[in-house]
Amino acid sequence: MSKALERSRKSAEALQEAFRVLKPGGRFLCLEFSHVNNPLISRLYDLYSFQVIPVLGELIAGDWKSYQYLVESIRRFPDQEEFKAMIEEAGFLKVNYINLSSGIVAIHSGFKL
Repeated sequence: MSKALERSRKSAEALQEAFRVLKPGGRFLCLEFSHVNNPLISRLYDLYSFQVIPVLGELIAGDWKSYQYLVESIRRFPDQEEFKAMIEEAGFLKVNYINLSSGIVAIHSGFKL
């Protein structure tokens, strides 16, 4: 199974488990790195992510590859609408999200009713 499908399957399982353990009336909140919705900020963020973060990882932790992987895995995470749909598929209702810093991060919310 490809890594993308495996990650998607595990994300779906994690959301289903969150739904299972949450009490009725409870609220699910998730803060995740997401997809930038401003083209200029997106270019600057990509430059920072791919040219600065791995260098800092090498300088501070002696580990370029892990920080490169971190940046790449953030880019592979579903965008805001895809993740919203995944949360809804897990059973949550009234699902929405708020972009922070032009979408660099997003807070998704849903309720178990």
